[in-house]
Amino acid sequence: MAEGFIIQESDNILDMVIEKEAEAARNAMRGLILQPGAIGDCILTLPLAEFLKDNLNLGGVDILGHTEYIGIFPGRTCVNSVRSIDSIDLHRLFAEADTFDLADRDALINVFSDYAWIVTFLGEPNSNFERNLIFTANCSRSVEVITLSMKPRLKARSRQRRTPKNFSAHITDFYLQQFIVQIGLPLEPPSARKTKSLIKATDADINKGRELLEEINVEKPVVIQPGSGGAHKRCHLDNFLAVAEELISKNIEVIFLLGPAEVEQFSDASIEKITNTANCLMDLSLTQVLELLSCASAFLGNDSGITHLASAMGVKTIVVFGPTEPAVYRPIGPAVNVITSSDADFTKKPSAKLRQQICEILLV
Repeated sequence: MAEGFIIQESDNILDMVIEKEAEAARNAMRGLILQPGAIGDCILTLPLAEFLKDNLNLGGVDILGHTEYIGIFPGRTCVNSVRSIDSIDLHRLFAEADTFDLADRDALINVFSDYAWIVTFLGEPNSNFERNLIFTANCSRSVEVITLSMKPRLKARSRQRRTPKNFSAHITDFYLQQFIVQIGLPLEPPSARKTKSLIKATDADINKGRELLEEINVEKPVVIQPGSGGAHKRCHLDNFLAVAEELISKNIEVIFLLGPAEVEQFSDASIEKITNTANCLMDLSLTQVLELLSCASAFLGNDSGITHLASAMGVKTIVVFGPTEPAVYRPIGPAVNVITSSDADFTKKPSAKLRQQICEILLV
């Protein structure tokens, strides 16, 4: 029996060693996504990051981008760490390929030395940037570099070999299908991705959010953000003001959220209307916005980055679309309600019908 026990114990130790080695090998296989976009673009990249991690057996996935947008990801999403795009001389990669050169122990080589897979939304297929990135990344190890388009371009003949033809589904599927087409593996994109929360607030986030609300004597508000990065995406402010007044009349707490873009977009008179209607928070950091949303009962906004954040967190979200196509760009989340306005003067004139649709959803 003693001999059998020793053999069994030896087998267990060997299995543990093999498992540890496999784990070390997996952790050594990391992926990097170069995403130079704003907060909405970065959030819509999360399903791709999750897909890479799950299907390529990677030990981690990092994002290289603007940290003011992606700094909230580690610890709350599938992204392990983030790196600042502004701290790296990526402009060097746009040089003519035949003149591009790297010095011994070049800092640019070190940027990519930890990665076995690199997915970039910077540069174009077959461009100098792509060729220089491939050269740089492969200086330290064998790396797969995949260049993806940010938006479907149905008439871009030079891209047809790399992008799905006549694509009209959601933008996250566009990213995934481009990737699958290029790597040539028999992989299928996940089907339940759009009904799950991609960003999970921590207990610390929720506590900070409660502290923020306590300062203005609010507990569980509907958060309204009336702005958007593009003026053509902003429905008339009076729609949001009327909804806020309706909610307040029914003893529902409301907070308007204005960032630097909204403060710049709206006139002083418009901002005064907002502050006279309900509580208003201005110039919060993105982390503070996340903390606030973690305590919200619902969110109302246009097609904007903060709307994508609210929906990705699982907050009940009502998003108003005008000229942009919700089938392609709608936010991802388990509780997203899309309202589409076909009015040509969507931004210039309030709509009683639109207000009624919003209130019907919020008052359920």
